[in-house]
This record gives sequence, C-alpha cells and structure tokens, in this order.
Amino acid sequence: VTGQAEIRHIFKISHIGVVGGSYVTSGVIKAGEKIRLLRAGVVTYEGKISSLKRFKDDAKEVKEGYECGITIENYNDIKEGDIIEGYEMVDKE
Repeated sequence: VTGQAEIRHIFKISHIGVVGGSYVTSGVIKAGEKIRLLRAGVVTYEGKISSLKRFKDDAKEVKEGYECGITIENYNDIKEGDIIEGYEMVDKE
C-alpha cells in the first residue's frame, strides 16, 4: 500500500464523470496507480486512477496532508466517506 485518501466531496462534471474531492490521509497517491475503493471497510472496486488533480492542474502525485481530485477509470459509483487505497504489486523472490 502506497497511500490512502478519503473522499470528502463528490463533483459531477459533464464529459468527465464523477470526481472525488479527496484528502490524502497517509502516504502518497500517484496518478495512474492501481487502487482499491473501500466502503465501510469492504473492497467494492479495484481499478486505476484515470486522473489526479491539484487546483485544476494535473499532478503526478499528492502527498499526505494535501487535497486532490481523483477520477477512477471506468467507475463512477463513489460516495463521500469512501477510502481510496493506492497500491503497488511487488514480486518477492
């Protein structure tokens, strides 16, 4: 797990879909990384971040303590209070 972000507000934008206004609670959230969407502690979706923004600018990563806007690839059913958990798959040899 590389980081976690809590969705605090939902924005519906035409031509884009649903954007989760998020606050990074731990670690780092990176653009394009694999994520798990947790709702009430249960994984409801696994996918990728399609866009990550800070103040209308694209961001490569957002660190703990900062706010950002996150859109999830091919998924729009996000709600306030959901947790986005970014992760990396690492081979252990």
